[in-house]
Amino acid sequence: MTPSAVAARIVAFLLALGALPAAASAALERAHQLDPAIAARVLALSPDDISEADVRDTLASVDAPRIVALDGSIAVVSMQAFAEFLVAMGYPEERLRNPRDRSLSRTSYDDSERIAGELAWYYEHDGMMPMLIGHSQGGMLVIRTLYELAGEFHQAVPVFDPIAGRALERTTIHDPLTGATRPVVGLKVGYAAALATGKLARVLLGQWSMLPRLRLIPDTVENFTGFTIPGDIIAGNVFGDEPYRASGTADVRNVTLPPTYSHIRLPLTQHLAQQSVTRAWIDAYRPDAREPPPESGIDASNLLHAADIWFSVKKHWCIEAQRAIRAANTPPSARRS
Repeated sequence: MTPSAVAARIVAFLLALGALPAAASAALERAHQLDPAIAARVLALSPDDISEADVRDTLASVDAPRIVALDGSIAVVSMQAFAEFLVAMGYPEERLRNPRDRSLSRTSYDDSERIAGELAWYYEHDGMMPMLIGHSQGGMLVIRTLYELAGEFHQAVPVFDPIAGRALERTTIHDPLTGATRPVVGLKVGYAAALATGKLARVLLGQWSMLPRLRLIPDTVENFTGFTIPGDIIAGNVFGDEPYRASGTADVRNVTLPPTYSHIRLPLTQHLAQQSVTRAWIDAYRPDAREPPPESGIDASNLLHAADIWFSVKKHWCIEAQRAIRAANTPPSARRS
């Protein structure tokens, strides 16, 4: 019996028992119907070494996780610009658009409990955990959402349907990879990032509950990266800044950006995907082995965080696709810590 036939029987068996709702079964169904040759190519990828060809010829053929991009407090330059950069680099545009209003980014004045509930809904329907990327106050909302998933503000978080725009009358989901019923609280995001998120604005905006939490990342994320500009007046770190650190098991990285970078203009990265030199540098980028940036004369503004985030986005696109394919071809078991 072929792997896809095995997966189909698993799905049918679980549906018969009522162990999987339609959303979770659909996520498995898409994965097990994938062309075996493409599935084999995805499973053969190394998440830390994804080339432009891997994106174009392999990852583009499979589903991708939802990405939630959150604007700063005053969206003079919104994260739409950064979302457009990701699309130009090869990320599926549909996975960046809000299904309700079709926007590519969302306000950082949104509710963290709602976002946490949406992440659970997306995971249940897509079989892949979304990613979170926030600029300035949007970075604060990213971290606050991680604390919502940790149960820090609410003991239970309702699942939120982003299409209907309403909370559902349940606080649990059926895990699409295992078939287990699990609460929203405790779900773990694969990747999250905060760009130029400082404490000064938290004081000015009265966001007191986030002051002691802003640099302490909970276990509800696998990989977190915090980006800081030295002497960033808007972020409030003129005299230095406290690094991000993990409260437990999260893998937390700190990236110091060049002091010439502008806090407000950080999302402006579309030009980097359009220029052959900067695009090649980004595709070759590795966090542990950075090559010197392109020579002067080329607009390389915002190159470092664009490359670093694209590296992590590719990595977790690959990881989530591999998890879904393995789950679709294996009897349900606990696969996500």
